[in-house]
Amino acid sequence: MSDILELINSMQGECSCGRSHYTSVKDIRIGSGLVNSVGQILRENGFPEKILLVADQNTLKAAHGIEKSLDGFDVQYKIYDDLRVAQVKHAEQLEELIKNEDIGVLSVGTGSVNDPCRLAAARQNKMLCIFATAPSMDGFASYSSPLVDNGFKMSYPAESPRVIIGDTKILANAPVELKSAGFGDMVAKYVGLIDWQVSSLLTNEPYCEKIAHLTKSAVDELMEMADKVTQSDEHTAGKIFEALLKTGIGMSFMQNSRPASGAEHIVSHLIECKELKKGIVPNLHGDDVGVCTLEVLKHYEKLSRIKSIKAEKEHVNWDDVYEYYGDMAENVKAVNHPENIVDCVSAEHLMQVWGQITDIIKSFPSYEECKTAMIKAGCKITVSDIGKDPELFYSCMKYSPYMRKRLTLLRLDNMIITESR
Repeated sequence: MSDILELINSMQGECSCGRSHYTSVKDIRIGSGLVNSVGQILRENGFPEKILLVADQNTLKAAHGIEKSLDGFDVQYKIYDDLRVAQVKHAEQLEELIKNEDIGVLSVGTGSVNDPCRLAAARQNKMLCIFATAPSMDGFASYSSPLVDNGFKMSYPAESPRVIIGDTKILANAPVELKSAGFGDMVAKYVGLIDWQVSSLLTNEPYCEKIAHLTKSAVDELMEMADKVTQSDEHTAGKIFEALLKTGIGMSFMQNSRPASGAEHIVSHLIECKELKKGIVPNLHGDDVGVCTLEVLKHYEKLSRIKSIKAEKEHVNWDDVYEYYGDMAENVKAVNHPENIVDCVSAEHLMQVWGQITDIIKSFPSYEECKTAMIKAGCKITVSDIGKDPELFYSCMKYSPYMRKRLTLLRLDNMIITESR
């Protein structure tokens, strides 16, 4: 049994946080040349003889040899040209291919290929295996699927894969830009963990110290390897992949993305939605999220220097918000009315716990520390680097807190009216 699988098994079941944690992940294989053993691994895990292999032209090419390894299986294919934007319609297409069939799903690729597979397999109760082709994001073991539907991106509850396979030779030889994007996606967890703790403090949202520690330790470990991220070294690639899996397992245990994403992901999602409306193909997820992370951390650090605050009940010009979202306004109304995520946050309580909030922020690596590590890992670090119009970027930072029914520190800006330094 691999060390990471042993760790996962040790955390399943009743927890001191009061919740019971479990994951659908039953087997994780990380090693050199595993592309040649995929069929054997599927058989060992009880997959049916009929398999739907889902990939795009790029990921299938990266996984050279995987088709030969499936000798003896009845393999059907769904191969996209270049799947950059995962949509609900893709999941629905896959559902049509697997319903009423005794069939397993083999997803070959990363997020944009994996997410429709995850949702389709969950809805049709099919076994899912993910074969990773690059360490470019942390969602391999995730429970949810972030997908675009009618121009609006949201996360859909799904199911984690039964099996995850990472061939270190393929991961090590992945394009440098994909590796750097994966690092940017991991650093984002610091913002996510800040927001999660703040929300738990203010709204009593369920919080698990063990899962938070699992995520933070994975990011801390990766930060130490920042200068090795772009190297074609199998050992490093394997360790990076393990770190990515740990954060995904954290999401699986909580059955939501809270342990691994916060305000920075929501900003990125809104930017993506805005660009899709204009026919612009989004950047790599980790590139945008990494820059959003730095900008949000910069803002949070400014807040952490405020010794005390005066606050009031949130005042939002909803007409202004809806105008900004345009034809996505109904989606925003649905997550803010009739219940608003800050309805239960009193101004008095916010003022009382402000010192605890600033302590939470200060307990994580600083903006400068994260930026330095990201530079070492070859990440994009500025709004200009990711080719975004500054007006669009900062408008999305302003309006993004209303896109999800999730409390983030960024959402509290409208409640803070007076600052004492």
